[in-house]
Amino acid sequence: MAIDGVQVGFSSATPVVLLKEAEGERYLPIWIGAVEATAIVAALEEMVPPRPLTHDLLRMAVESLGAEVDRAVVTEVRDNVFYAELVLTTGGGEVTVSCRPSDAIALAVRTEAPLFAHHEVLDEAGVMIKAAEEPEEQIEEFRRFLEAVSPEDFSSGGPAVGPDDPDQDPASP
Repeated sequence: MAIDGVQVGFSSATPVVLLKEAEGERYLPIWIGAVEATAIVAALEEMVPPRPLTHDLLRMAVESLGAEVDRAVVTEVRDNVFYAELVLTTGGGEVTVSCRPSDAIALAVRTEAPLFAHHEVLDEAGVMIKAAEEPEEQIEEFRRFLEAVSPEDFSSGGPAVGPDDPDQDPASP
């Protein structure tokens, strides 16, 4: 998966990170919190804060322990909530840690670890967005998508896709 963008959804005023299949045409919109959206954007833009943010601290802790982030995986959608795992490589082998997708993405960006999503997650929550030729057209197409979509749009045939934080209401900022 690749991060295609982080925007605020117009219909719900909630940030959404849009992941795209590396070798496919499906996108995976994941509604996230504002703090997590800021953390992801800061890492994507290679901003260096004067003091470490939470995800920077986590990266430093993992590295200080002699481990590295091998990959981040969005594993499932259950009861309107996305779930993810971080796979760490240590001297003793792999360690898998359950986490929110927004945290997994923020750490993956900081460590340049690959990002994956299980096929079942894409089958359930993935969407097709018409591809545009020019980058400006892609941005505009993404904006049109965000204007028209809400978490409730994904409720047919399964649970609605909501924020990755079970305590956050998908309709509130």
